[in-house]
Amino acid sequence: MSISSVPTTGQLPVVVIGAGPVGLAAAARLVERGLEPLVLEAGPSAGTAVRGWAHVRLFSTWSEVTDPAAEKLLAPTGWTRPDGSAYPTGGDWAENYLQPLADVLGDKVRYGVTVTGVARAGRDRIVDSGRDEQPFAVHVLAADGREERISARAVIDASGTWSTPGPLGADGLPALGEKAAAGHISYRVPDLGDPVVRARYAGRRTAVVGSGASAFTALAALAGLAAEEPGTHTVWILRRGITGSTFGGGEADQLPARGALGLRAKAAVEEGHASAVTGFRTQAVEHDGHRLVLVAEDGRRLDPVDEVIVLTGLRPDLSFLSELRLGLDDRLQAPTALAPLIDPNVHSCGTVYPHGVNELSHPEQGVYLVGMKSYGRAPTFLAMTGYEQVRSVTAVIAGDREAAERVELTLPETGVCGGAGLFDEPDAAQDSEGGGCCGAPATLQIGTGAPATASGGC
Repeated sequence: MSISSVPTTGQLPVVVIGAGPVGLAAAARLVERGLEPLVLEAGPSAGTAVRGWAHVRLFSTWSEVTDPAAEKLLAPTGWTRPDGSAYPTGGDWAENYLQPLADVLGDKVRYGVTVTGVARAGRDRIVDSGRDEQPFAVHVLAADGREERISARAVIDASGTWSTPGPLGADGLPALGEKAAAGHISYRVPDLGDPVVRARYAGRRTAVVGSGASAFTALAALAGLAAEEPGTHTVWILRRGITGSTFGGGEADQLPARGALGLRAKAAVEEGHASAVTGFRTQAVEHDGHRLVLVAEDGRRLDPVDEVIVLTGLRPDLSFLSELRLGLDDRLQAPTALAPLIDPNVHSCGTVYPHGVNELSHPEQGVYLVGMKSYGRAPTFLAMTGYEQVRSVTAVIAGDREAAERVELTLPETGVCGGAGLFDEPDAAQDSEGGGCCGAPATLQIGTGAPATASGGC
């Protein structure tokens, strides 16, 4: 165990949690401001979470996923940004941008260290006296089991949400039997280029649960597999009905690849490679031999499937921040001032405007949740948004309030948005295709593929 001495707060580094796109951009901005960053990454390399979906192509181009301050750091090394109009995969992003950026930062990035707690030095959550004058104490656990306590002048948490995917259960908790069926349930978009993964789904019946970009990606990939492997079929399970916006912005999307992704998912259904089951809120997973049967809260039971892919969103891990005084929305788990701007019950992607330090501040001064983590459970976060966030946050840490409050970003409109909102309103249910009698849940079969059947109704 190592216990560090505590110099004056102004001499301490700014700890950045996570060496992903936004965390590394924060470090680049701190360097630009003459401040010392210390990036703590739990994984063995930069962009560990991004590498987890290396096979997935982004719907943003290279020009939209690199940060200007990062590019300035990289320029002296001979690095040149790839074709700005091309769409990188997660693997491209990690290898050709994130890792080179981390390499330039050198010993300002530490790998294999997991942050286990953040607090004010010598002050637990309830103590007021002298709180704001104390530095932050960041507790970390190294891969070899060694514990360490790092002092910081400020903390930027860019650890994302990748490690905590949403469960199959519609109430936000694992469905009954979900954990016992773990061997046949995945929470990631499958890499069908991997022969082992391909064999898992080829010629099989797979349920895909979710309605966002990840679900669209999985549907499109499995539709391609179905065209090559007889007997492959997908049952697409939605917790709500299908409406005009289910497949996103389509051709109107200002991020064309994002619109195309929704259109590919729609084609998978129309061509019969997938059957859509609407209004199905999973309560339990039962076994039928080696296959699984999903049971809804209304008692409906789907025909057995071989595999289930759960893509119901991600959520932030707040456990190691429990000794900090955070101001979080009680629904989205996003910063209180940011939550109304990103609430999927109210907003579409096109109505979320750029934001910075004012929306990201907490009662605990000097701590900021940025990137995916700042959105809590809200979907459709863009890298550009994260880069603007850290530009603003690092400016205020450096004492430049004017720059921190200046907006320097214009976001594209429309696109794939999730959430409940009007989808759960009775009128919206009646207006949706395949809404069933009285707007009740129903099975929608478009095309000629094998249908998914469900018992029950209104």
